[in-house]
Amino acid sequence: MGKDIKSLKTRIKSINSTLHLTTAMGLVASAKIRSATENMNKSRQYKASLDETVNLLTSAKECEKSAYMQKKSEGEICYIVVAGDRGLAGGYNANITRLVNTLPDAKIIPIGKKICERYGQPILKAEGFSYEDASSLSKELCQGFKDGKYKEVGIVSTKYVSMMTQTPQVKTILPLTKGEKANKGGLIYEPDEITVLEAVIEEYISASLIEAVRESFACEVVARRFAMDSAGKNAREMIDDLKLEYNRARQSTITQEITEIVAGSDQ
Repeated sequence: MGKDIKSLKTRIKSINSTLHLTTAMGLVASAKIRSATENMNKSRQYKASLDETVNLLTSAKECEKSAYMQKKSEGEICYIVVAGDRGLAGGYNANITRLVNTLPDAKIIPIGKKICERYGQPILKAEGFSYEDASSLSKELCQGFKDGKYKEVGIVSTKYVSMMTQTPQVKTILPLTKGEKANKGGLIYEPDEITVLEAVIEEYISASLIEAVRESFACEVVARRFAMDSAGKNAREMIDDLKLEYNRARQSTITQEITEIVAGSDQ
């Protein structure tokens, strides 16, 4: 019985240490949520303004001749896959991996330590992904599509719906689709629409990458916060159950000792 009591005390101590760890990680995640969502909203606003510009340009008949609007039958598909730098975020990383596994064979360009390790590629962290990183990758993607290396370019990332809901998604960024919003405001592009479109396309792809990475990072920290809250709740329940078991075992030991003392005094 003494061995059981010692084992229970060890387990309680171990789970209590885990509880301290999950609590600390939850607090760190909570502290990051505000800045992460602010950065996400800023990138969304900038991307929305570029979306409007590109929509107007691609609605022009002249832009249908652009290399970036041509559907291609040859070349490979390229996906930029955005995941997390760390684990312990519930199903965040696993959901992205499962989505990638359902896609056709393609070249994968990972962003995020976990997904980079999975594909054995150089580490490019999601947290701290800069405009320079996005600009460099955008040039590579645009050139590859223009040269026929890629027939399609897409981004696999996590969409932030709310604090409770984040969903993995795939967005095709190349080729561009014809815009639905015609230029009814009489905007004049110099020298012409197609020249302006090809000048702005790299910035548009950069903004798409920045938006996807920042939105995914916001999803990661929110998912980690809820995962740590859930882990902490489970740890507290386990500690309560073990303490109850420990008290019962201890009481049983005390009762047995008293019984032995009484029995010994009667002899």
